[in-house]
Amino acid sequence: MVDYSKFFSEYVRSIKASDIRELLKIVEKGNVISLAGGLPDPRSFPKDEIAKIAREVIERFGEKALQYSPTRGVSYFLEAVKNFSIRHGVAVNEGDGIITTVGSQQALYLLGRAFLDPGDYVVTEEPTYLGALQAFRGIGVRYLTVPIDEDGMRTDKLEEVLKKAKSEGLRLKMIYTVPTCHNPAGTTLPMDRRRHLLELAEEYDLIVVEDDPYSFIAFEERDVKPLKTLDRSGRVIYLSTVSKILAPGLRLGWAIGPDPLISRMELVKQEIDLHTSTLSQYIAAEAMNRGVIDRHIPFIKRLYREKRDAMLAALEEYMPEGIKWTKPIGGLFVWVWLPEGVNSRKLLEKAIEKGVVFVPGDPFYPSGGGENTMRLNFSYPSPEEIREGVRRIAEAIREYQG
Repeated sequence: MVDYSKFFSEYVRSIKASDIRELLKIVEKGNVISLAGGLPDPRSFPKDEIAKIAREVIERFGEKALQYSPTRGVSYFLEAVKNFSIRHGVAVNEGDGIITTVGSQQALYLLGRAFLDPGDYVVTEEPTYLGALQAFRGIGVRYLTVPIDEDGMRTDKLEEVLKKAKSEGLRLKMIYTVPTCHNPAGTTLPMDRRRHLLELAEEYDLIVVEDDPYSFIAFEERDVKPLKTLDRSGRVIYLSTVSKILAPGLRLGWAIGPDPLISRMELVKQEIDLHTSTLSQYIAAEAMNRGVIDRHIPFIKRLYREKRDAMLAALEEYMPEGIKWTKPIGGLFVWVWLPEGVNSRKLLEKAIEKGVVFVPGDPFYPSGGGENTMRLNFSYPSPEEIREGVRRIAEAIREYQG
């Protein structure tokens, strides 16, 4: 028998299996309500339109759409992204570049490899998006974390963190944030905090990475603009994707930012996969240019608003006293704070016995902690499943507390 473990790299030895992916294995066996993964509702996929576009793309652009393409992306798609972004209030400036990526997850990996070295510090909210932590893991990055409240990152605390880091001579390069419909917390940063964040980034000379997969499906209006649009000093890199507004199976995202930064991401991408799927780019470009996505977004908003409302109502009805949760204006998630002393991983064991799963909160804390938190997803299950799932979790909490 071959001992394969001796061939493993130190990097792969350090990787832990994703909690979310492991939970999906449990869900796959059936008879389990999943409030865990962030899967879009399949009804949100405009399948008929995509099928028609795919056929017409191959008929019209076949020689190009089935061929290799430039690393940065097909110019037809890049122009469509530019126009789509501007229509939705995202500034694309004269000195900006755009790069196509395999989902916005790859954009995070490119950012890490292009701009971060071992020992560099990145500032994030706490909790923060688990995928960003995974993308940066192999570099040897360290984290400075800023607490959140119901309005997202506390920029007053951010100022304290940056001041302290400067006094200690820490090598700090980047602020990573999900300011709108945050994953995992569901919060949305108000305008005064957005401006304050950018002022601090300019004062301390930092890059800001704005991860924005969810603002297109915000179903309650807020007077907020993307950080990219508010940026006046050319230091914001904006990430987005079609995964939540068209189909995640296309595996298509993009980054928009100052061209000297985008060009370095392009160099890294050349080494990884040469380029993103040409066919996916043509399909998405046509969906943008024909208005398919814009026409479909209102339906997605209605769909997810109904489910968000079902989850908030169920939490209000069933949860014991002493439990708090966010009230997202869009996106896919609600964040829950359990009473001190309740360990969400141990609670999950009881929940699984009752046929429901959620994601424990601690993996979203880069510096540790968060044992009494959890993330609940409302996009995939039906309103009936959401209600029953929350009821079962509440029952598990009561049993846990004795």
